[in-house]
Amino acid sequence: MIKICKTISSVRNQVMEWKRQGLTVGLVPTMGFLHEGHQSLIIRAAAENDRVVVSDFVNPTQFAPNEDFASYPRDLKHDATLCEAAGAHLIFHPEVEEMYDQDRTTAVHMTQLNNELCGKSRPIHFDGVCTVVSKLFNIVQPHRGYFGEKDAQQLMIIRRMVRDLNFPIEVVGCPIIREEDGLAKSSRNTYLSAEERVAARVLHRALTYGEELVRNGERRVPVITNSIRTILEEEPLASIDYVELVDANSLQKMDCITGAALCAIAVIIGKTRLIDNFFIAPEELQ
Repeated sequence: MIKICKTISSVRNQVMEWKRQGLTVGLVPTMGFLHEGHQSLIIRAAAENDRVVVSDFVNPTQFAPNEDFASYPRDLKHDATLCEAAGAHLIFHPEVEEMYDQDRTTAVHMTQLNNELCGKSRPIHFDGVCTVVSKLFNIVQPHRGYFGEKDAQQLMIIRRMVRDLNFPIEVVGCPIIREEDGLAKSSRNTYLSAEERVAARVLHRALTYGEELVRNGERRVPVITNSIRTILEEEPLASIDYVELVDANSLQKMDCITGAALCAIAVIIGKTRLIDNFFIAPEELQ
C-alpha cells in the first residue's frame, strides 16, 4: 500500500530512514490529476532509484489571479492508484498552509530564461515553479528529479536553477507522451469539449510539418515558424499565443538553425492553453 504523507516532517522522516538504509530516492514533482505522461516519469524513476516520492500539490504561486488554480482538476484517489501501479512508494500531498507560511517573504526568481516563450504571457509562473521545486528538493532531498519534456522551458529552467544553486540532484528529462492522434498528454486536456478536442489535433499536425521541414534541410527560422503558424491559423478554434524556434540553451531567437534548437508553441483552444514542442539536436543537422 502506497504511503500518503501530508506533512513535511513525515516525508523527511521517511526519506531519512530510506537513506540510512543506503537506498536511493527519486522525486517526481506533479500537480496531481495524473495521466500516462506522469506515469512514464514514475516508471522511469522506479527503474533508476530504490524509492520514489511523488509530490501531488497544486501550487498556487505559479498561477496568476485570472488563471485556473481553483478549477484545476484534482483526484487523489485516482493519483494514488496510478502511483502505486507505476512503482512509487510515497505521495507527498500537503495543504497549501503546510507549504507556505502566510507571512512568507522569500521566493526563487530567475532572470533571462523565464522571460521568453511562456514567460511572456505568464510572467509570475516560473518564479512559482522555481520556488515550489526548490522547496520540494529541500524537503525530499532526492538523488534525482524527473520532469517531462513537454514543459521544455520549465525543464531548462529547473536544470539551470539546480546548477546555479548547487543542488546535489540529477535532473532527468523524460519524453513527451502523446494520445493516439498526437496530442501531448496534459491534465488540462480534460477542459476541452468534444469539438475542441478534435481541433486540438492541429498542434501536433503543425509541429510535425515544421519538424519535417528541418529534417529535409530547411534552416531558415522564419520559413519554419511561418509554415507552422499557417497550419495553426487554418483551425478556427485555435488562437496562437506564440510560435518560436529558439536556441535550445539560451531560448534566444535566431534567424537560422546552426545548433541545438527548440521549436515551441502555445495555442489556446476555446479557453484551454496548450503547449507542445520539438527539439533539434546538433547531430541531426549534419
